Amino acid sequence: KTDARVLITGENGTGKELIARLIHQKSHRKNKRFIQINAAAIPDDLIEDELFGYAVENSAHAAKNKKGKLLLADGGTLFLDEIGEMSLKTQAKLVRIIEENRFTPQGAEESIRTDCRIIASTTSNLRERITKENFRRDLFYKLNVIPVAIPPLRERKEDIPLLIKYFLKYYALESGRKQKN
Repeated sequence: KTDARVLITGENGTGKELIARLIHQKSHRKNKRFIQINAAAIPDDLIEDELFGYAVENSAHAAKNKKGKLLLADGGTLFLDEIGEMSLKTQAKLVRIIEENRFTPQGAEESIRTDCRIIASTTSNLRERITKENFRRDLFYKLNVIPVAIPPLRERKEDIPLLIKYFLKYYALESGRKQKN
C-alpha cells in the first residue's frame, strides 16, 4: 500500500500484467482505474497521442479531443507494458511527467495535473539498453523504486501443482462442469 513506482521484469508469459493488476488491487487506489498501454504494440508516432491525448483548441468538434491514458488513470494506476520499447523522445517526456506530475496534451496550451501510480514492465534487460543508449538511465531509476523480478515457470516448478489446481477449478466453473480431481 504505497504510491511508489514498480518495475516488473521477466520473460514473456511470466505473468507481469497479473502482478501489476494484483499490486493495483492491493493498493489504496484499487477503487480507481487500472489503465494499461503496451509500448511495443503502438507505433512511435502514435504513442504520445495515446499517453497524453490531444486537444484541438477552440474546436466546436469535441470528437477531435481525446483523453490520454495519463488522464484516464488519474487517481488510479497506469501500467506501462514493455517500457523498454518506448522511444527515447517519449521516455524523456515520461521522466518530466514523473518529476512534475503534469503533462500537456498534444495541441493544448495548458498542462494538466495527474496523480497516477506508474507500474512498468519489460522483458528487456534495461541495464543493457542503458549501456547501448537505448534507454534513459534517469527513467530507469525513477521506475525501479520497487523492483519485482519474476522468474520463469521452469525455475519455479513447485508452482506447477498450484497452477494445475487453479486452472482445473477455473475451467470447470467456466464450462459448468464438476471439477475432476
